Amino acid sequence: MYVVVFCTVPEGKGYEIGRKIIEEKLGACVNIISNINSIYWWKGQISEDKEELLIIKTKKSILDELISFIKSIHPYTVPEIIALDIVKGNIDYLNWIEENVK
Repeated sequence: MYVVVFCTVPEGKGYEIGRKIIEEKLGACVNIISNINSIYWWKGQISEDKEELLIIKTKKSILDELISFIKSIHPYTVPEIIALDIVKGNIDYLNWIEENVK
């Protein structure tokens, strides 16, 4: 019913993207973790970047819409967008997610 979505963004873009997600009511809360060092394969080479990690709490029913929205505003060609089911949680917090996401 609810998911936590991880999305890395370029350093300095977390607030802008996170704010847009909240304004569109596609997430109830976006945490921004700064100073992430990422090492990954890209186009046959090892790349390294400074990034920020968005942790988005939302409803599973609008996950496809959230993914499409992030892809439409994200500067990466292939943004990381990974969702994990919330299997249990504080019912008051889960109700708050329900009330604050479209």
